[in-house]
Amino acid sequence: MDHELFDTAADAEAVREQDAHLLGRRTLLRGSMAVTAAGLVVPAGALGAPAQAAAPSSARPRVAKVLTRDLSTPWGIAFLPGGNALVGERDSGRIYKVRKGGGRHLVGRLRVHSMKSSFGEGGLLGLALSPHWRRDHWLYAYLSTDHDNRIVRVRYRKGRIGRPHVVLAGIPMSTHHNGGRLAFGPGGLLYASTGDAEVSSRAQDRGSLGGKILRLTPDGRVPRGNPFGNYTWSYGHRNVEGITFDGRGRLWASEFGEKRADELNRIRKGGNYGWPRSEGGDGRGGTRDPLATWHTGQCSPSGIAIAHGQAFLGALQGECLWSVRLHGPHRGRKHRWFTGDFGRIRTVQKAPDGSLWITTSNRDGRGDPARNDDRVIRIRL
Repeated sequence: MDHELFDTAADAEAVREQDAHLLGRRTLLRGSMAVTAAGLVVPAGALGAPAQAAAPSSARPRVAKVLTRDLSTPWGIAFLPGGNALVGERDSGRIYKVRKGGGRHLVGRLRVHSMKSSFGEGGLLGLALSPHWRRDHWLYAYLSTDHDNRIVRVRYRKGRIGRPHVVLAGIPMSTHHNGGRLAFGPGGLLYASTGDAEVSSRAQDRGSLGGKILRLTPDGRVPRGNPFGNYTWSYGHRNVEGITFDGRGRLWASEFGEKRADELNRIRKGGNYGWPRSEGGDGRGGTRDPLATWHTGQCSPSGIAIAHGQAFLGALQGECLWSVRLHGPHRGRKHRWFTGDFGRIRTVQKAPDGSLWITTSNRDGRGDPARNDDRVIRIRL
């Protein structure tokens, strides 16, 4: 059933009061309070006080607004012209239109195989808008079925999604390590991150769709220029849940390690990123080393966005937002933001206005849900 939220002044006031409570869920008793530009009373830590040395004020993230709440594991975000966004729930397959000023309504649902009861990671994952959106109105989605992961596309017209059309099927699926992020890159080609689906040998098999970053045309063909004559763009990946392009057209990815190191990698054509032979880099071993690494208990990175010369990564196990310098003398330097304020942070996406939208993932079977989790939160830089 379609439903609208926060459509009256009274509703908006109630939301502001609710958001003040939610944003302080884990840090209310830690120290002094502050007021955001949006009028929300939040802990000082939620205003971006870093765990390490201060970053330039121009890049310091601050809470602007909780845009919507009471979601179940929001995962994919695709921004529409004008700044609103389509947001998908991993376990239910529901897709909502979330307004940039706050509130949401349901636009449809895709049938998915949810593995929440077994602490699984499949379902409705990444979303991306066609680069020719105004002409074709295609919304792309990465999702899990009963027997595979696949990429589909649906028409979005008059506030509703249509039936799915398969773009690429047969991506290995398992309870864990399903990858799932989508991004359109230079030339209008589609990039998709996949996991090894708990069979690590797939990552080094350049003919397998598992443990890869794939590159394909919008209608699912192998494009000219792919390094191995198939869909593989890079390989040797364990589980990549975050990919994005910077302003120079360079591809970056966040990757879950097993026991030793999570990674931030710049992705190059035909690159081998080591898994399962290496984790966190191998020096002169012949595979691509990451720009930055974390101990797996500090990060577990999912979504990634790039702004102000930094990569911003959502940390699940680390329960924070990490930033990493990409250029200059402090290249690779890391800062930690919002530690413990929101719980598990899944997706980080840059909005058309330059802000970041983040989603919490506290109802994914591994978190500690607060009242009205999960949420989509707008962050100002």
